[in-house]
Parts: sequence; C-alpha cells; structure tokens
Amino acid sequence: MSDCLDRSTKINSFKEPVVKKLCEVLDKSSSKGWRKLGEIVSNERRFKVSSDEMEMCSLKVLELEGSPSRMLLRLMGERGCTMGHLMDYLQTLGNSEALQCLKPSALQIVIQPQSVALISGHNLRLSCHAVGKSPVQYQWFKTKEEVPNSFSPDLVISPVHLKDAGFYICRVNCGDTFEFSQWAQVDVLNVAMSCGQSYHSLEGRLRLVIQPQSQRIHVGENLQLECGAVGRPIPRYQWHRNGVPIPNATKRKLMIPHAMQDQHGRYRCEISSSTERTWSNEVDVLIAPRISVQISGAMECSEDDVYAIGGGSSEFFLNSIPEQLYATDKVALLIGNLSYQNHPQLKAPMVDVYDLTNLLRQLNFQVVSLLDLTESEMRNAVDEFLLLLHKGVYGLLYYAGHGYENYGNSFMVPVDAPNPYRSANCLCVQSILKLMQEKETGLNVFLLDMCRKRNIHDDSTPNIVLRVTANIVFGYATCQDAEAFELSSTGFANGVFVKFLKKRLLDDEKITVVLDRVAEDMGQFDATKGKQALEIRSSLSERRALTDPILPGDSADLTHAHSRQWAKAHELPESMCLNFDCGAQIKLGFAAEFSNVLVIYTHIIKKPEDMSFCQAHVTDFSQDLDVDPKEMNRETPEETGIYFLSSSLPQHCLYTRVSSLQKLREELVFTVCLQGTFTAMDDGPVHWTKSINIGKPLIARLDLHRAMRRNSCLQTCMMPHSPSHSPCHSPGPEHRLHLHHGLHQAQDHSRLSPQHHYLDVYERLQGAVGSCGDSCYDNLSQSRYEPVCDPAGGLSSSPGRLSIPIEATDDITELQTVFINSLQLQQQ
Repeated sequence: MSDCLDRSTKINSFKEPVVKKLCEVLDKSSSKGWRKLGEIVSNERRFKVSSDEMEMCSLKVLELEGSPSRMLLRLMGERGCTMGHLMDYLQTLGNSEALQCLKPSALQIVIQPQSVALISGHNLRLSCHAVGKSPVQYQWFKTKEEVPNSFSPDLVISPVHLKDAGFYICRVNCGDTFEFSQWAQVDVLNVAMSCGQSYHSLEGRLRLVIQPQSQRIHVGENLQLECGAVGRPIPRYQWHRNGVPIPNATKRKLMIPHAMQDQHGRYRCEISSSTERTWSNEVDVLIAPRISVQISGAMECSEDDVYAIGGGSSEFFLNSIPEQLYATDKVALLIGNLSYQNHPQLKAPMVDVYDLTNLLRQLNFQVVSLLDLTESEMRNAVDEFLLLLHKGVYGLLYYAGHGYENYGNSFMVPVDAPNPYRSANCLCVQSILKLMQEKETGLNVFLLDMCRKRNIHDDSTPNIVLRVTANIVFGYATCQDAEAFELSSTGFANGVFVKFLKKRLLDDEKITVVLDRVAEDMGQFDATKGKQALEIRSSLSERRALTDPILPGDSADLTHAHSRQWAKAHELPESMCLNFDCGAQIKLGFAAEFSNVLVIYTHIIKKPEDMSFCQAHVTDFSQDLDVDPKEMNRETPEETGIYFLSSSLPQHCLYTRVSSLQKLREELVFTVCLQGTFTAMDDGPVHWTKSINIGKPLIARLDLHRAMRRNSCLQTCMMPHSPSHSPCHSPGPEHRLHLHHGLHQAQDHSRLSPQHHYLDVYERLQGAVGSCGDSCYDNLSQSRYEPVCDPAGGLSSSPGRLSIPIEATDDITELQTVFINSLQLQQQ
C-alpha cells in the first residue's frame, strides 16, 4: 500500500478498504469521532466545513449503510485535503486507531477470490494473492473445514462436482499477522450438455443454461421452478410473476409450498451480474382446484376417484359441479391517445394506460401498451394484436382518447386525425370485434374510455355484420350521446372511469359483475353524478372472469408461438458496460415505461483517480423519435418526463426518455459522450464518444410506422368515405335481424331460422345493462373534471334510443326468445 506512505496523496483517491476501515473507526467513536474531526478541520480555512454540511453528514445515519464519516471525508477531499493533512488532524484528535488505518500493513490481500457459477465437470479456480514484509502462507477453507492440500494462492478443483458447491475463504499468514479474504460462493449446476455444446468462458457474458419449465399442479401442492446461469461473478436472481417481482424470491430455485390458486400465472426469472442482465423464458403455471364431494355425510371423494355415483338418495354426477372456465391465453391491447395534432390535448390516458397495464399483467395478460398513435399505426397495432389471438383466448381492448359514436358504432380517433374527422380517419371498434370473432376467441372485452357524442360531420352508415356469440362485453366510460371526463389538475391523475375501474379489476368475479360494481362506485362520485355513468353491454352467458386461469390445452404450441411474438415486441436492450480510453467505465441501462417508450440512463461506475469531474450523456438520436433535447440527460427521472418508473430506476444517473418508438424506421443508433475534467489540466473538459447500436427496441421491431400492411381492420368497414371498401359478402335482407329503435312485436316469427343468425350492429347487437338518459352535458364548469370530447370535432347530441338488456347464447332458439319483443324483421 505504497500510496499510503505518501503524505501528498489526496484522500479522495484512497483505496476502498482503507476508507471503509477508517470510517468504521470514526463512526463508532463518540468523543474522538467524525464530529470532533469536523470541528478541527473547520479551523482550517482551506478545508472548512460549514454547520449545514455537518448537519448533512449527520443525516447519513438515517440511510441504510450510511456513514457520516464517509460524507465528511468526501467533502474534505473535494477541497484538496491530502493524507498528510488528515494524519495531522487525527493526531490532534488523538485517535490512534484511526491513524493505524492509514499506516501500511505488514500484510495486504491484493487479489480477492470471486464468486462463480459453473457447470459440473468443469474446472474451478479461485484466486487469492497477498503481499507482506515476509513470505506469505495460504490455507483455503470450505465453510469452517480446511480444504485438504490447499496451500497455494490458487484453489483448483478439477473437475468440479455438485458436492463442491458452497462458500470458500482463504486465510493468509505473514509471520505473526494473518488476514482472511472475502467469502466466495461457488454454485455448481447439473446440466446435461448436448453434443457439440460447451460453455468455455466464465469471464464473459452471462450464459443461461437452465430454463424454467411450465407447471400444472393442484391447489396445496408445492410449486418448484428452477433456472440457472453460469458466469463470474456469480449471477443474481429475481423471480417475477406476471411482470411483477416476487418479494424475497432471489434464489436460483423458486419454491412455493402449498400453492394457492391465485398464485397461477406467468413466471420468469431476471438474471444479472454487476454489468449484465438477461431473462429466462416465461412459463405458464396452472394451479387447478381440488374438487371434493360429500355424499350423505358419510364419504368424501376427490374428482380423481369419482365420476358417477348412483343409488338411492346418494345419486350424484360430477358434472353437476360448476366447471372451472379457462382461457387458452390472455392478450390485451391498450392505447392511450393524448398528444393530438389538431384537437385538444389530454392528460389522463397516459396514467390510465400505465395503471391498467400493471393490473392486467397481474391477471396474466400479455399487454401491449401504446401512447399517441396515428391512424396507420393504430390499424397496424390492431393487426399485431389480432395475430396474438386464437381459439379460446381472452382478448381485451382498452382505448382512452377522443372518440364518438354514430348509429351504435364506436370510433376511436387517432392523434393525426384532421379537423373535422370522419369515419375514414378513425377506427371502428365493431370492425375490430368482427375480426376477433373470426379468431374464435373465448372472451372479447372492450373498455372504451371516450366520449360517445354524435359526429355531425360523419353521415356514413357502416355495414358491419357480426356473428352471434355469447362472449362479448362492452364497458363504456359514459352513456350514449354523453361525454367522458378526466380530472383537471396540474399533475397526473386517472380519468373518472379508470379511477374506479382499477379498484375492482382484480376481483375474482364475472367481468360483468366487476363492471356493475364499478358503475355503482361511479354513481356515488359527486363530481360527475348525473353527468357521466358507466354503460355495460353484454352477451356473456358464462361466468367468465379476467381472473380465469390459463390452460393452453391443444393449442399449447400456438400459445407459445404467440407468446414469443409478444415477447419480441417487449425485449429491452441488455444493459452494457462501456470502457473509455481515459480509464472511465460507464454503465448504460434501459427500462420500458410503455411498449413504445424507452428510458435510457447512464451511470459512472469508475473514473480515473486524477479526474475531478466525470459525466456521461446520450445524444444524436434519430429524428424519427420524439426526444426533446431540453429534457434529455436530466438528473432526476421526473425532469425528463418519466413519472411512473422513478422509484424503480437506479439513482445517481442521467436519464433520457425516448417515446414514439413505433416511428423508428432503422435500428436505434445514438452516441454516448463522456465529459471529464482532470485535476492537473487547466484546459477545460475533455470529451470521448462511443457510437451505440441497440437494434430496434420494444415495439419498434414490429414496424408499425409502415403503410397499412394487411388493411384487415380497414376492410371490415364499408363506408362511403373510406379509402378502401370491403370485398366481403354482405348478407341479404333475409339474413339480417335489426334491432328497432323502440319495442315492437315481431311481425313474422316464422321467418326466423337457425341459419339466419346475423345481427347488424348498425342497429345494435348488444343492449345496455341499465339504460341511461339522453341528457347531454357540454361542460362541467363547476366541476373538477373536464370532458374528453373534442368540441372542435363537431359532435352534437342525437335522438336517444331505447337500450335493451340482452343475455345471448349460441343457440338461435334461445336468441329468438330473448329478442322476441325487441326485434322487428326489416325488408330492404
């Protein structure tokens, strides 16, 4: 430790072991500790520490592993304090133990053993090197037991076996002095190597060698998942369920004893080291309920033992037990439009989409969350959403932004819609429903957080013919011909709908029951009472809930293929460590706020000892992206517009928010610029740059910026103003049932036949569960809430129509009975 012998050495260049030991001594001493040292230093004008700075030092005790002494030494070092000065101050202080920390030791460990994970059969090497005033001897230990014949600086076990896993430490002797190295953990993985497969280097990137496997267990059984990676230093693990970290799940093997049904979901593990991060595959965990029955109070049988029991009063069939419903998968598309080019700006959609994304992930949904999409981007996003759907999937579409409703059809307004807009500029929700039906989905849920006023500029009458299916649920944030509201405030807050929806969304109830309770909660909200009321339309005949477990069944391969497609659009670039010629080391990290919003942060890992100032920032982004130079490289996430991830991002970084990733046409290339100032140089800061290519991150991989590729969403609407007309066959009059505006008797019931089961949404497929009045409120001047409608869009009220509650089934005979008093056969 020759640098400790030099009195001119700056104290801010001390080695970490010296600083740590010195701080421990000064922190624990009350009469000769850091506070008294600060008083002595204050007598020197050069290094004077103010009372406010001393107070700042004292507050460090409130932080986890905080040290007032370390803060004081840092302040002194910034003012140029040297080791000679510090030794004089400690001499005045009379703290001989602190002085001893600065004197060269007769024995010093210069290379510490590092923890490592490796595969059974490979060679293990742990190294510990020390220097002393006389010859040095070594002895290795595994836990408390000596390792036989381990007297050299390098402990080699060749080959290593599972029994060799554990904790190792080395004792170093030099005359009468001895020191122990730091502990090193050795994790040995039992991996069957395929022909030609090998893992040679442990010094490079993390290598994932054990992937978790999907599990199907019953309630009460133990859930076990395992993953594994090799590398040096040893990898760290954090298990996630539905995208949310599991508390205390930081082992390579995840064990949940006596698993409950609500612990089903999608599991994956985050594996990281000091400079890298990777993820395991995401796997499905299905936890099925145990069904038991009791017969005549005498015998209890499980579902595995009993299929049918007959005889007397004990006759019983298992099919009388309510069946657990499953989804083959769950997929959600969430779109929030707020930054309109030609219409009033909104705030709530960003908050609403973020909150719903986190809640739906807890319900095992694969969520695509997007902000501020143009018409072509919205249509392409819907196309990608449809690609994830197949038989039995639960599909959910949430939209927040400007919208309108004409003739029972709902239209979502893109951010680039002209003023005024028409149906050709917007997306028709019912056309999306038609395409979802073609996928034979198990449940179709639409949550529309938008106004439903009439658009006087749009006189088109869309002709969308839907199949009759008993699996459709519409949750409208407001009634027909009414407005939806968002909170008017300087900060960020939910709209009225999501304010109450997020409190109920995780309830294990039929989705219509959940929405009914949301409607009741909204009805008690004084700010919008009588102005906004939730409207529900449903044809759901089964007790399907968003909490239903996932059972891939016969479509398991298809489900996994679609999961990979979803994962493709949600892969974050791996964090990286950048080494600059000056000796500085920078960590470049990434996080996702939405599927099309990337957060980039830079952190100084190491800087040269003679560099007094060091900072790294990012620049030179593609003009396709929405990056405000004034909000780049800020010291807090909030300064750059990152409001939702600030608590989960690492501290002491520079942050940049990159939005509108869907517009990225090429791979994302940018520059990391390192700026440093050296103590011995008066020429000002020096700059170094590195060009970084992270490919196409997150949703950019799907190229939503392109012209509408399949036009499938567009082609379902035959509209006078539409640039593309559907070639699809439209059934003749004898194949259509129209819902009349009022209640009328069916004039010719004999003309209803099983094959004639089309319903024209032009006259409304579903009715309302609880109808709303026709009152219209153009504004809420006395309320804290503002309408989501766009007054400039030319929306006005239209004559109200009677809403008809429906509980449809797939059987056309039941359908006739339900609709008998509300359907009128029309001739065209």
